[in-house]
Amino acid sequence: MSRLHALTLPLKESQVRALRVGDMVTLSGAITVSIGIPTHKRMAEAARGGAPLPIDLEGGGFFQLSTYVREQAGGPVPLYLNPTTSTRYEAWMPDIIRGLGLRLTGGKGGLGEASVQAMRDCGCAYLSFLGGGCPLLSQGLRGVRSSHWNEYISQFRLLTLDVEALGPATVAIDAHGESTYDRLRERAQSRLPQILQRMGEARAQAAQP
Repeated sequence: MSRLHALTLPLKESQVRALRVGDMVTLSGAITVSIGIPTHKRMAEAARGGAPLPIDLEGGGFFQLSTYVREQAGGPVPLYLNPTTSTRYEAWMPDIIRGLGLRLTGGKGGLGEASVQAMRDCGCAYLSFLGGGCPLLSQGLRGVRSSHWNEYISQFRLLTLDVEALGPATVAIDAHGESTYDRLRERAQSRLPQILQRMGEARAQAAQP
């Protein structure tokens, strides 16, 4: 049975290991976001080489969430949050997970086996954010804590945002390697022979004079 967890970052490994596939979470504290491929490449290179990033992600969350920051007289304001497909970043995510001490990552669509193995080894979970849920997610925004690599467009920058009760999001891959995507794939594959049989019977019936 799924549970709801109100999490405040940074997190301990034991907190993440306690999460299970299907659990729901809300997030408060600081999260870091970017949808930039150059950003992910740069982070992975830093993780592989042991070079410091401008922010410390140990115990934190890094998400494939898009946002636009508007510069205003009172300071920068994040206007929205919207998830993008995480599989686009699979080439760099294992190094990012292993090298930067992440406890949470996420977006939509899941990650590949190399990333899942890294999450299992390091104690990191993948959160699935509601696609098209921009209005709901954006309610959790509270401000910009820091912005780095500002030579990129806003959505590609390494942005750390303050959030409160952001979500809910679903634990789609837990720190034990259990994956809702694998379960859905297995369920679909188990039903395929029956579907093909029914299609064949329907074609045969339609072909009868």
